[in-house]
Amino acid sequence: MRKQLWKLGLLWSAAIWPTLVCGQSPPAGKIGVLNIQAAIASTGEGKKAFADLDKKYASRRQDLQDQQQAITALQDQLSKQTPALSEEEQRRLNRDLQEKQTKFKRAQEDAQADFSADSNEVVNRIGQKLVRLVDEYAQQNGYALILEGDPQRMPVYYVAPQIDLTEEMVKRYDTANPVAADTSTPNLSAPPPAAATRPPVPRAPIPKPTGKPKP
Repeated sequence: MRKQLWKLGLLWSAAIWPTLVCGQSPPAGKIGVLNIQAAIASTGEGKKAFADLDKKYASRRQDLQDQQQAITALQDQLSKQTPALSEEEQRRLNRDLQEKQTKFKRAQEDAQADFSADSNEVVNRIGQKLVRLVDEYAQQNGYALILEGDPQRMPVYYVAPQIDLTEEMVKRYDTANPVAADTSTPNLSAPPPAAATRPPVPRAPIPKPTGKPKP
């Protein structure tokens, strides 16, 4: 993920790269930064999409939690009762434990893969529309370069608040892509078990901006 978003910062500069290669000065203009991961997750569409995913996978997280508790209970039973158990009973319980662990691992990997695929679809769908808006905004407002603004993914040592476009692009995205209000409130009070923790929200590569003025 970090590698993909680091590459994204390079993609933003695609519009001026040919002039640099030819030894020409880059076009005069402003420079801005955009935390695209935060922007995607902060849009109304992004919030709703990931809330829907949270509901969709709630039952699978609960199932994983139940399986983990059953495994823990069986491990405790073996630890405490082994001296009093016959060899045959120990073998049966160990076999049962191994089967439960194998089933849990397979279910966990399947859930993780499915959630990642669904998350990637959301990020790619919103990212494509967001990049188009960034292209338009940059051309309309005289920006020569817009870079990734999260210092954890790009070596940015200082960013003036005035050039951070994240909030502005979230507003523009929500205006262009309104989302109906969701009155339902998901129950998020109980966190999933550590083994079933969901991955960070955006986990898909972001489309490359065109970097070309519109005709």
